[in-house]
Amino acid sequence: MPQLLLELFSEEIPARMQANAARDLERMVVERLKEAGLGYERLQTFAGPRRLTLVADGLPAAQEDRVEERKGPRANAPEQALAGFLRSTGMTREQLEERDGVLFARIEKRGRPTPEIVAEIVEAVVRGFPWPKSMTWGRGSLRWVRPLRRILCVFDGQIVPLSIDGIVAGDVTEGHRFMGSKAPFRALDFAAYRNGLAENFVVLDAAERKARILETARSLCAARGVELVEDEGLLDEVSGLAEWPVPILGVMDPAFLDLPPEVIRTSMRTHQKYFAVREPGSNRLAPHFIAVANIEAKDGGAAMATGYARVLSARLNDARFFWNEDRKIPLEDRLEKLKGVTFHAKLGTMYQRVERITALAREIAPLVHADPALAATAAGLAKADLATGMVGEFPELQGVMGGYYARQEPYSDAVHHDAPQGFNDGTEDPLSSTDILAVAQCPHPAETRAWYDGLSRDCVEDVAVAIRDHYKPQGPADAVPLAPVSVAVALADKLDTLVGFFAIDEKPTGSKDPFALRRAALGVIRIALETRARFSLRSLVEQAGKADAQELAAFFADRLKVLLRDEGKRYDLVDAVFALGDDDLVRIVARVEALDGFLHTEDGKNLLAGYRRAVNILKAEAKKAPAEEASYAAAVDAGLLGEAEEKALAEALAKALGELEQRLGHEDFKSAMAALSGLRGPVDAFFDKVLVNDPDPAVRLNRLRLLSQIRDAANRVADFSLIAG
Repeated sequence: MPQLLLELFSEEIPARMQANAARDLERMVVERLKEAGLGYERLQTFAGPRRLTLVADGLPAAQEDRVEERKGPRANAPEQALAGFLRSTGMTREQLEERDGVLFARIEKRGRPTPEIVAEIVEAVVRGFPWPKSMTWGRGSLRWVRPLRRILCVFDGQIVPLSIDGIVAGDVTEGHRFMGSKAPFRALDFAAYRNGLAENFVVLDAAERKARILETARSLCAARGVELVEDEGLLDEVSGLAEWPVPILGVMDPAFLDLPPEVIRTSMRTHQKYFAVREPGSNRLAPHFIAVANIEAKDGGAAMATGYARVLSARLNDARFFWNEDRKIPLEDRLEKLKGVTFHAKLGTMYQRVERITALAREIAPLVHADPALAATAAGLAKADLATGMVGEFPELQGVMGGYYARQEPYSDAVHHDAPQGFNDGTEDPLSSTDILAVAQCPHPAETRAWYDGLSRDCVEDVAVAIRDHYKPQGPADAVPLAPVSVAVALADKLDTLVGFFAIDEKPTGSKDPFALRRAALGVIRIALETRARFSLRSLVEQAGKADAQELAAFFADRLKVLLRDEGKRYDLVDAVFALGDDDLVRIVARVEALDGFLHTEDGKNLLAGYRRAVNILKAEAKKAPAEEASYAAAVDAGLLGEAEEKALAEALAKALGELEQRLGHEDFKSAMAALSGLRGPVDAFFDKVLVNDPDPAVRLNRLRLLSQIRDAANRVADFSLIAG
């Protein structure tokens, strides 16, 4: 069957836009082919520095003839309504069919040739393409990411008649800007097109470009006895910059290796798009780099490698200047500058934000087994590096540089030590972390607080690591902070962000989340779950600010559902557990996991069915006698239990409720589910053998109380009414 080949050739497409552009091209064409009733066997799209390409195999030569049926007015409708329907269909009254008093028009439509439809599809796609940024050029009205220069559009070996703002479709394209033939070449099918590009030094497939870069870069490093520091994000970017990628191994001045490795890598990655290189089996960087050229040089790239190294040296010299200058001013002395940095117009300055985070970190610290004094110290310095030259040049290094600078500073003033002399054990050693915790919690600081001249190196490292890691996790692949002080500061930072923006009604809407609040909430959740940190979410929200704690808790519930759904858990179970009012994330997930396992068993499935039956009966009876509903919660009268099955159920409920109370109190949720599973048999037997609506009102009410106990027993674990399925 025929093949469609489409290429949209333009000036350079930004690398960051290429992958989405290929997906958008596929989506837009597929939608329109479907609307036109044109099927296909296979469809692929490709994106590169200068072209978007689509190939679809197995398209029909033309649409099939089809009949479209349109429903019209009733046969006895006013003449005006009938006339309007006839005009819209182009038919006469005699051509309409009448069925059950309603008129129908059967419109026969002959299939159109596919090239004619393809021309319309391509023009609609080009004119409506959703580039994040686009431009016009010349005198035309067409918008494209960069000036669109050529359209190749061929169907079944023939050019599709098509012209968009003076760009006439053809069957020619061109290869590499420098290495390819200066003359365009013809391509009437995809095989000729792909081969022609390869002959003209263009690798069409982004996956192939990435594989070529990795394979060559690894080989170059292995030959020099070093290892490539692989970077998936950078690989995606450089594969979008070069049509014919040629990795080159360069040499950097070893003297720069005394800079923090993050500085070197960021300078390479951000400004030069170079890959870093390390010593084998080590995290130590080697004095080399991998650059990716878009041309094969006659000298094997030696001249380019020298030029690349010269540019990198200039960048790293700038970084060295910032590194040396920044360390002359203590982090604490930089905080004053944050008074002039606006965090948000409605949330004050960055300095005020630091004050909020510091206070919150001190409150959180005992909950995560961290020293309150150290947590407050780290939080107070966490944003100070925003006022440094290095972070001004490399914003990606915020936090990281603060951690480095913190390790090199004296901490004699990190916590005030101007209390009266006299409380000292006679040693010169600074206080340990345990000592500091005791000091921070001392009830009479004026008399008994141990003041000290500096922190131990362990404490300095705790502070430095907390400053470095307080932004984490910044994405699903990022690790969470694990050290207690780091956890306290990271939680405080994220909670302050969430509470602040919710308080001023700057909440995420739809796909828009300009302040990354979803990421912040997921960060809090991941930290809590991975560190097993136990705290009341609502209490922390209330301590952090004036946001609606209930609204923010619901937001966390939604984020937790997303996280658990990605792990294969059921989202409805999160709602069922949250409905109990619990806001301890660790306990919530433990309940969800235990409940999920229980509902996968036959006991769980059947008990859920029994629960629903009990609830439905209770609701129906409450509608009949609303005044009686309040009495359902009363104790069951054992003297009114006449049937063996209701006696067995009453005994099973008494046992289960006792066990549930004990096991839930110990947070042994799996055992709690086991206690619930013991109800399955008695509940099934009760509904099978016992008539709830007994003629005797007292017996009937007693049996409704049994059903109420079934509901209450299940709802101690979760709100079973919110469980789907």
